[in-house]
Amino acid sequence: MMPSPTSPLSTADSTPTAATPKRAARTSAIPLRAATPTAVVRRELEDTLKLQRTAHLAHPTPTLAERKTDLLKLQAFIRDHRDAIVEAISKDYGNRSTHETLFAEIFAVMDGVNYALKNLKSWMKPQRRGVDLVNFFGASNRVIPQPLGVVGSIVPWNFPINLSFTGLIYIFAAGNRAMVKMSENSRHLTALLQEKIPSYFPRDKLAFFDETGGVGIEFSQLKFDHLMFTGSGDTGRAVMAAAAKNLCPVTLEMGGKSPAIICKDFPLRKAAERILFVKLLNAGQICTTVDHAFVPRNKVEKFVELAQEIVAKRYPTLDTPDYTSVIDAKAFARITGAMLEAQERGATLVQLVPGKAWDAKTRKIAPHLVLNAPEDCALMQREIFGPVLPIVAYDTLDEPINAINAGPRPLALYPFSNNNAHVQKIIDHVMSGGVSVNDGLFHVGQHDLPFGGVGDSGMGHYHGVEGFVTFSKMRPVFYQAPFTAVKLLYPPYSNFASKYLNFITK
Repeated sequence: MMPSPTSPLSTADSTPTAATPKRAARTSAIPLRAATPTAVVRRELEDTLKLQRTAHLAHPTPTLAERKTDLLKLQAFIRDHRDAIVEAISKDYGNRSTHETLFAEIFAVMDGVNYALKNLKSWMKPQRRGVDLVNFFGASNRVIPQPLGVVGSIVPWNFPINLSFTGLIYIFAAGNRAMVKMSENSRHLTALLQEKIPSYFPRDKLAFFDETGGVGIEFSQLKFDHLMFTGSGDTGRAVMAAAAKNLCPVTLEMGGKSPAIICKDFPLRKAAERILFVKLLNAGQICTTVDHAFVPRNKVEKFVELAQEIVAKRYPTLDTPDYTSVIDAKAFARITGAMLEAQERGATLVQLVPGKAWDAKTRKIAPHLVLNAPEDCALMQREIFGPVLPIVAYDTLDEPINAINAGPRPLALYPFSNNNAHVQKIIDHVMSGGVSVNDGLFHVGQHDLPFGGVGDSGMGHYHGVEGFVTFSKMRPVFYQAPFTAVKLLYPPYSNFASKYLNFITK
């Protein structure tokens, strides 16, 4: 059964999509597989879950050495197949900058493994907790991190190695097994993973699944011990609803319109350089990219001049291999359509590189600024997920604060100011999943910081020690002493019990 174009779980798409009259054409060298019957998909998923759960029950608590071995295998796979991974992701995109894949995916995972290896022993240690000595003198309390069992992970196409393997780092560190559902837009990469991963991990430890039609729907309905989803808000809601039927806990990492606020005191060139690097990385196809920027009204014109200068040097032409394509024709049409809508309604499109504004054949869209976009246009209402940066002019700092608070809580927030009071005011008054001050994106790359959304942008964390905790049962254990004072309170209640209870409750 092929997924309906409106089916929210037909793919782990990372962006909201507008309805289109036909499905996007593919340029992939790998043909789109025929739809797999639902019953076959369900059986394969259920059989794998049963296999992994049986293996977990037979060996529920892997040792520190075993977990480190699993982490090193993840790292070895990345190292051994680095070039093939880069090539596969580029084919899935049409063109993906090699440097972007090495920096944002390969390095991020290898460095993440090193961080987990360094800290895993301390994470696994039972935690001592205080005891109510009035009633339990001589007893002790511990919180013991234990594996949950089998974790499911639904991964989008935009950073398929980073988002699948970073999750696996913490899933394996916590001692679990994993099933990973990849996006239909990661066809070449998924084929590579399915071919090579069995040489590193048995199927009862790790299994990857392609989106061949309806897989996402069936996957989200499995009775996992935890389910992690990264993708759009609409699909995230559907995943959560499906998981709720099994009382399966979820970690949802979704998107949102993450804003930058350039305060009047901050050097404008420095802000432009940093914001535009983040915005154009992966052609803007990042859930935590700068979606739009608030700029002091009297500095907008200068910001535009700086942006034209900076971007033209970084990307001299649209054809440079350093500039990544939009993932598919559907996303290309959505982004360019939103740009044209804004322009027709009075917005000004400022192209930042010479030549074509966009090329449907290569699915490359030239970097653009958008000025005076209507508040209710698609660019201002929906996550852009492309190389287009609306500029919103403001006069007082309260204006961007109020504007952001009028919408859903964003996944990230980027204040630019050297005035600590201004930065703190923004942090205090605008809630978001995370914050980078005087830059964009890089809080996500800090291994020791938790990463996650809030409200519409998600729930739960999976980086740092919080990631280990997310995929563990932090199990409370009380150890009774050889003698318990509670014995003095056994019925029939004595005069001592009455006096004692009166004493401790006054």
